[in-house]
Amino acid sequence: MSRSAPVDAGRLTDPGLYSGGDPFALYAELRRTEPVCWVDRDGGGFWAVSTHPEVSSIGADPHGFCSSKGILTDEIGTTYDAPPTMMHTDPPQHTRYRRLVQPGFKPSMVRLMEAGVTAKAKALSDQIQAGEEIDIVRALSVPFPLQVICELLGVDGSQWPRFFEWSEAVIPGEIEQTEEERAALQAEMWAYLIGVAEERRREPAEDLVSVLANVGTDPDGEGDQLSEAELAMFLIQLLVAGNETTRNLISGGLVALAERPDQWAALQGNPDLVPNAVEELLRWTTPVISFMRTATADCTVRGKAVAAGEPVLLLYASANRDEEVFGPDADRLRVDRHPNPHVSFGFGPHFCLGAALARLEGRVVLGQLLDRFESVSLAGPVERTPSPVIAGVRRAPLVFA
Repeated sequence: MSRSAPVDAGRLTDPGLYSGGDPFALYAELRRTEPVCWVDRDGGGFWAVSTHPEVSSIGADPHGFCSSKGILTDEIGTTYDAPPTMMHTDPPQHTRYRRLVQPGFKPSMVRLMEAGVTAKAKALSDQIQAGEEIDIVRALSVPFPLQVICELLGVDGSQWPRFFEWSEAVIPGEIEQTEEERAALQAEMWAYLIGVAEERRREPAEDLVSVLANVGTDPDGEGDQLSEAELAMFLIQLLVAGNETTRNLISGGLVALAERPDQWAALQGNPDLVPNAVEELLRWTTPVISFMRTATADCTVRGKAVAAGEPVLLLYASANRDEEVFGPDADRLRVDRHPNPHVSFGFGPHFCLGAALARLEGRVVLGQLLDRFESVSLAGPVERTPSPVIAGVRRAPLVFA
């Protein structure tokens, strides 16, 4: 007997659903009719979980639902000799990694970056001219987080276009290139980042690479160091996750505010709402659409029998619109929303290491633009990526005034 949902849940892997920019009607239908449903597809089916309580509880339970068998539906059936990212690990391996890299992301490190982050945001926003159409993606949301990543890595900020090309090669659906071309770019990225790490081991500096490259060489490290492969894994994750998500938070967030002038006006009237607005934009855009887990034992999820070894896709973008949690206005953008228990940074042990930095970048960019402009509006159609993983914006023409 087929376990497939009565709604067309197979569309969850259809690139057209995401390039169209509106998967939310499907999410709402799934939450209403089949919140935990089986999706049949070639290459291996999976359970899709669309409701906030279940997405949160599964994400917080690495023992019941592991990450080591893949976090994307394209990885179903794949095995790795070594984890491609820290996100592909479970305790105790993940616990070790988290302990080793946490010093590089502690709040004091983020606070030290605030002046530099603000200067970068100001320099880019100052180039935006009132009344002139610009593509906010190219003008601001692509270069800004990449320049911040360059600072984190302690390398020349002018290299951000190269970093952008590397990052795009990692995310499925982001660029139209062959697998061979993507693999070549990723190999180039690996070699460069390892070269930087080797330099920092010889001559440490005041940057994150130095912290990661030399972790374990002081008494606090207990003699545990990252191998070359592990170090490359972290640096690639930093480069990709650290810019892709923030970029699309900024792009998608500004598009959302341009479509809702009353919300921009609310921020103009009360700038103290900016931190609150960043949380709402994180909920609204949900830069990471979904990640997968695999059940480690037979269990029941919202009344559905899930067998050991079956993949479970956590639909963060759906959970962030769940009416049971966010109320009847869950499908409205409200910069004053509070409380706001969004799941955009993940849950439990896998909660995003860079959350504090992403929040800082969002607050700084929004603050700079609000200081300069009284309004923002759309100047043409928004082009979105067909990626089922990252809620990407390729082009967004805006006019600030």
